[in-house]
Amino acid sequence: PNVISYSAAISACGKSGQWERALELFDSMEGRGLIPDAISYSAAMSACEKGGLWEKALELLGTMGQNGVAPDALNLNAAIEAFGKNRQWEKALELLDSAEKSFGLRPNLINFNSAIGACARHGEYKKTLELLGLMESRGVKPDLTTFNYVFDVCEKHGQWYRILLLLESMKRLRVEPGTFILCAVMASCRGDDRYF
Repeated sequence: PNVISYSAAISACGKSGQWERALELFDSMEGRGLIPDAISYSAAMSACEKGGLWEKALELLGTMGQNGVAPDALNLNAAIEAFGKNRQWEKALELLDSAEKSFGLRPNLINFNSAIGACARHGEYKKTLELLGLMESRGVKPDLTTFNYVFDVCEKHGQWYRILLLLESMKRLRVEPGTFILCAVMASCRGDDRYF
């Protein structure tokens, strides 16, 4: 066995819900003289997400540098997802905010989408809008996934006016709205007499 086969096994265990086994495999690598790489860490952090172990995911991210492994955008994303899917959206935002200073990582589209998704899942429409603005100010172009999250949470909070503004933003950014977004637009405007 080598690092690649261990990483594949950790990933497979994590994806199949066997997060305990995934972490056991990760922990056993050192005893076999194998040094986990960024992919091994990402697979272990994804297993933490499935097991609800967001603290462990953060611990793993923090130990990467100590073990001579530079965190990458996928590692950052695995930790953000572990926070976001375990009701820790504030921690996901803290990590996104500190990524450049703490790890030398500039958040990318996938990282922003994971943080926006974490906020949207927990009904934090104002935070999703703030992140959308931050994203654009940092030169990261939102995509359809970004807007799906933002439209969903705004629609659930009756923010029809914001939804119409977001539709204009999509046009400006040349992001084609999908069926989900068009349905959100219609649903949000349904209660306003000016539209129906």
